[in-house]
Amino acid sequence: MMKGNKVRDKSTDKTDSVKKDKVRRAAGKKVYSADRVIRWDRLDNTANLFPAIAGENMTNVYRISVTLREEIEPLLLQQALDIVLPKIDGFNVRLRKGFFWYYFEENGKPAPKVEMEHTFPCRYIRPNLNHSYLFRVSYYGRRINLEVFHVLTDGMGGINFLRELTYQYLRLKHDELKTNRDSLAAYTSLNLDDSFVRNFKRSKPRGFERKRAYLIKGEKLPAGEFGLMHGYMPIDKLKEAAGSYGVSVNTYLVACFAYSVYVACLKRGSSDKPIRIAVPVNLRPYYDSITTKNFFMMVSAEFHPQEKEYDFREVVDIINASLKSQINKEHLEDLFSYGVANQQNIWLRIFPLPLKSIAMRIVYNQSALANTTTVTNIGKIQVDDVYEPYIERFHANIAMSKGQFLKGTICAFRDEYVFTFSTILSDTSVERAFFKHITEDGVDVKIETNGVFVRQ
Repeated sequence: MMKGNKVRDKSTDKTDSVKKDKVRRAAGKKVYSADRVIRWDRLDNTANLFPAIAGENMTNVYRISVTLREEIEPLLLQQALDIVLPKIDGFNVRLRKGFFWYYFEENGKPAPKVEMEHTFPCRYIRPNLNHSYLFRVSYYGRRINLEVFHVLTDGMGGINFLRELTYQYLRLKHDELKTNRDSLAAYTSLNLDDSFVRNFKRSKPRGFERKRAYLIKGEKLPAGEFGLMHGYMPIDKLKEAAGSYGVSVNTYLVACFAYSVYVACLKRGSSDKPIRIAVPVNLRPYYDSITTKNFFMMVSAEFHPQEKEYDFREVVDIINASLKSQINKEHLEDLFSYGVANQQNIWLRIFPLPLKSIAMRIVYNQSALANTTTVTNIGKIQVDDVYEPYIERFHANIAMSKGQFLKGTICAFRDEYVFTFSTILSDTSVERAFFKHITEDGVDVKIETNGVFVRQ
């Protein structure tokens, strides 16, 4: 007698599979169902550098935080993260090492654990201690912190994620907001296009500066400490001050930084090396891009003090001319096209990843000391009207890098600008000179620190 084939109930199989997936996720394990394709993605052109150079002393982690008008409830924040993370593919990944390049793979593990902040900002993110994710969420008092390994995205992507996380948290916390949909805001981009590759032009010359700049040196804070100093300034007064010199607020603040180094470090004297400030430029407006991957380029604002003594207006004019000569589509295209062309060079592509990593570290080390500091402006952060009454302000800051032990970050919300210094130096003379000059220009400044300088 012939045995008949068993007919399997596929619907039961699928139900069992879902149950098993839930059990594995709860145990912190990755899910590989037979009927499920694991999503993967390439790193964007800029992101390829970060895994090659990142470590404990150069974390390539930035922070964007939001301060609410009420104490954070950690269980609700964890619940909000659990809801939002699966909806945003650009964050729901882990970093994998291929033979030729790093790549992203969908991360099937539970969201990283939300913890109360107990260490200094922008620490190195160890994926093996973070459910393989490349970001962390923490809280302190009324503040929610999002820290992101730059390999994932730049400031735009970070703002997208933090904003959605905040919206979801507020919906869970307040009954009057629960009528809002739990879906993402219509303007939140999920685009993962590599806009570098899409827009580059072939045969572009190298445009990166490699000559050494003046470096800010001095006694460092105790090992592991990280200083923050926030300056809160009214938008209208700051615009008025910048307008009196005929420049934008961004240019004005960059010039203030350069002038403060000139006054506090060089004592208004000459230098054989220029004060050079790296300024990231968002490329999206130039190419109508909405990508949430990295899409920015660095230009350098240069002021080289020679024999004479300079007043602030002269420094503003020099910095303004320096930035204007570089912030145009043609020059920015030259810069990133050079990098993309190298990545796509057939002879370079055949080298295995370990050799590429060595080469990238060498190139980075040659150019790392070409800038005195970095000042990044993540722009004015907008939120939906319904959530705005619950939010007080935003902050942002970036980690240290080779030779750059004092950096600045700008963000704005509602009617206030926040300029944040991040540093591992104990001396605050540059910061004091910076805010002193802004005050002299008629801008009221309120200063707050994280307390490390008081102990010095």
